[in-house]
Amino acid sequence: MTKASVSLQDLRKRIYMKAKADKQHRFWGMYEHVCKEETLREAYRLARQNNGAPRIDGVTFEMIEQGGLESFLAGIQKDLLSGKYVPTRNRRKEIPKPNGKVRILGTPHNSRPM
Repeated sequence: MTKASVSLQDLRKRIYMKAKADKQHRFWGMYEHVCKEETLREAYRLARQNNGAPRIDGVTFEMIEQGGLESFLAGIQKDLLSGKYVPTRNRRKEIPKPNGKVRILGTPHNSRPM
């Protein structure tokens, strides 16, 4: 028996509801949802819509689309599924606060080659 595909919106809603209802619940098996083509495509669309900046490698949306969006997403999916993709640590910057304490600002970045 195979389960029907869950739309991203439904998945996000179900995860949100469960997390709010049970603060102690630990979510397992979410990586498979991250690796889905539908999820990668939606993440790309949202980044494109928000005018996301080029990654650390300087690749722009125009460059990705010129080279082929399908092959770009397939490459990311392949790297995720094979374990080749390893995110780099966030860049950390201490931001001084008026009360003398500091706030840590974490900036995600990725050095995944094209």
